[in-house]
Amino acid sequence: MNMKRLKQLPAFVRFIMVGIFATTLHYGIYIILQQVINVNIAYSIGYVLSFIANFYLTAFFTFRKKPSWKKAFGFGGAHLINYLLHMSLLNLFLWFGISKPFAPIPVFAIGIPVNFLLVRFVFKYKGR
Repeated sequence: MNMKRLKQLPAFVRFIMVGIFATTLHYGIYIILQQVINVNIAYSIGYVLSFIANFYLTAFFTFRKKPSWKKAFGFGGAHLINYLLHMSLLNLFLWFGISKPFAPIPVFAIGIPVNFLLVRFVFKYKGR
């Protein structure tokens, strides 16, 4: 699929594509690091690194907006809320006995739709 066709996809489809990339990056970092450091720290490092990639891809590709400090702070605020949700759910699922490698999977299933709504608000409505 060429870039012109990719840009014609609806925003939610582009969001999913960016989300798959960011989630894969986050999960990959987590899987590697959780073997040698605390799971919360491993998850946090993966979250921050995927956040940076996610911001630029979401701005340029998903919502076709130029990144700005205002959007960066809004995006950061949305992700702070989402991060707190992720960390709470991760620890809840670990407490329920889900193994460390698999505990993030239900977290992603819950957190990704919430994140879309928060980020969409930042890029579509904030500052209008």
